[in-house]
Amino acid sequence: MEAIGTIEDYRDDDQMQELLRRMPDEVVASFSLAQLHGLKSAIATRQWGKHRIDIRGSIPVWRHRYYFAMFAGRNRREMTAEEKAIDNAFALLVFAAFLSFCAVCGLVTLYLIKSALGIDIFDNYSFGLWTCVQQNVLS
Repeated sequence: MEAIGTIEDYRDDDQMQELLRRMPDEVVASFSLAQLHGLKSAIATRQWGKHRIDIRGSIPVWRHRYYFAMFAGRNRREMTAEEKAIDNAFALLVFAAFLSFCAVCGLVTLYLIKSALGIDIFDNYSFGLWTCVQQNVLS
C-alpha cells in the first residue's frame, strides 16, 4: 500500500482526528505513514449521509415492511486497479458514444443543408429525410 502525503496531512483530516482522538497518545504517536494511510482508507468507506441524492423509505406489503434506499454522489473511495480499469473502459465507451452521436448529428445537418440547396449527389435517389423535414417541420 502506497502512502500519500505527510503524517500531518492525515492528522489534520477531520475524520482521522476523530478516530485518533479515541486512541491513547502513545498508540497515535506510533503510527507510520503507511498505517495512517491504511486507517484513512478503511474509514473512507464509512461516510454515511454525505450524498447529493439520499432517498430512503419503506413500503408495507401485507404483514411485512420492505425498505428501499437510493444514494448517488461523488465516489470518494479509493478504487482498486480492477475498478479503475472498468471506470476507464466505461469513460471510453461514453466518450465514443458521444463522438458517434456528434458525428451522426453533423452528417444529418450536412445532408439537410445539401438537400435545402438542391444539390443531388446521386440522380433520382433520396433518403427521404429532406421530404420528411419539409412535410413535418417546414410546413
